[in-house]
Amino acid sequence: MVRTALTPEERQRGERFGALLRQARGDRSMVEVAAAAGVSAETLRKIETGRAPTPAFFTVAALAAALEVSLDELVAACARDAEGAETALSA
Repeated sequence: MVRTALTPEERQRGERFGALLRQARGDRSMVEVAAAAGVSAETLRKIETGRAPTPAFFTVAALAAALEVSLDELVAACARDAEGAETALSA
């Protein structure tokens, strides 16, 4: 099965999402957060750097839980950033 190419907007959204995860992770190591979420450190690295701009829902949910950030808050922060506003999570 051939996967359709992502649009520039979808790639930018993935980069914004990765930046939000990095911000929420703070001083915690990538390995620590990945282990808490049940994903590999490489998966988290790819998401944070925008190389995996469309992670699976359950991966996103697991990372949000490990970072103690609600999915609603992540969505709102991505939307604010897309509009050019300053983004901050309350984690």
